[in-house]
Parts: sequence; C-alpha cells; structure tokens
Amino acid sequence: MVVPAWLRKASWRFALVAIGLLAPASAWSDTPAAGCRIAVLGDSLTAGYGLANGEGFPAQLEQALRADGRDCAVLDAGVSGDTTAGGLARLDWTLADQPSHVIVELGANDGLRALPVAQMKANLSAIVTRLKQADIPVLLAGMLAPPNLGEEYGKEFQAAFQEVADATGVPLYPFFLDGVIGQRDLIQPDGLHPTAAGIGIMVERMLPAVQAWLAQTAAPS
Repeated sequence: MVVPAWLRKASWRFALVAIGLLAPASAWSDTPAAGCRIAVLGDSLTAGYGLANGEGFPAQLEQALRADGRDCAVLDAGVSGDTTAGGLARLDWTLADQPSHVIVELGANDGLRALPVAQMKANLSAIVTRLKQADIPVLLAGMLAPPNLGEEYGKEFQAAFQEVADATGVPLYPFFLDGVIGQRDLIQPDGLHPTAAGIGIMVERMLPAVQAWLAQTAAPS
C-alpha cells in the first residue's frame, strides 16, 4: 500500500478529530434473514460517517452478498470514534441483536490516539474470545497505524492483528481500507473516510474473503 504524502504529513491529532466526529448512525438492516445475521462491530469506517443511508459498509456488503446469492442481513454495529476498548465495552449490546456472525473492524482510533499496541491487542483478543465462547464465528479486519507514528510502532500495530488471529484461530482480512487509501477520489474531503464509491471498492475486495468465511462456518443462505 502506498501512503500519499498528504497523509504522511498530517498530524495524528488532526486525524483523531476528523475520525472521531460523531456521525449519524447507519440504520440496522430492515430486512431480516433467518439464520444469517452478520454484525459489523466497528468505528466510523463502518458507521457510515459522511454517507447517506444505504451507502455505508454494512448496507453495501449486504447488497453484494444478496447479489451473489446469499440471503444475509448485515447489521451496523459501528460507533464513530470507538477504540477497541469501546468495542469491548459494548459487546453485550451487539450480542443482544443475536448475530450469527461478527466482523470485527476496530483499531483505527487506537492508532490515531497512539495507544499502546499491547492494550489494543488485549482488547481485540478479549472481543474475539468472547464471541467464540458464544459460538459466533468471527472475521477480523486488520488496520494500519498512521505512518507518522514511526516504523516500529507501525510494524507492531500491524502484527497485532495477525497475532490475535493466529492465537484465536479466526480468519484475518489484512487491511480493511485496502483499495481506497491513496485514492483521492475515493476518500471524503476529511482525508480519512471513504466515499460511497470507496466503500464499494472495499466491499468488492473483501467479498471473496467474506464468502469463504461464511462457507467455512456453514452460514445459512
């Protein structure tokens, strides 16, 4: 992944303000699908920051799955500004909607706040472990740290996702924003959040991994 110069030069404090702004919460899917309910536990990148209803990641993923023949409801469990600690704290809220599967997309705000990687890793591990104890299959989505935090932090940050996946035995999609970082026309003016078209690219790239995950975990179609 090539990180553009304008992003490399941005201070993480500015980025934190931008990504932490409270966005209008995307609605949970109105169309139930018996047996296949995928909750996306995430932050503003899944909560549809700056997007209209139906343009966020959960809605576009649901549309793509249905177009590919899998009748699944994709539930938006994203909260703007959330860290891995926040995701862990509200896990019961997510479970109350009885998802059959959970995609965990958290960590961007940990990186933007330069929080200890060990803390992020422990939170992710706790989330995944709790979900597995509830017999809910998990797909972990990876993230990259802001490059201005340094090479060492970046390597440790990226490795944490693989280490959690290996330790818990869940699949990892390496980088949630794959395909949009560095593409100005796919990023909103804040320089951080994908446009609706950017979300479409992300869904297109991630769809094969989601389909394989669902097939391996015998999600009803």
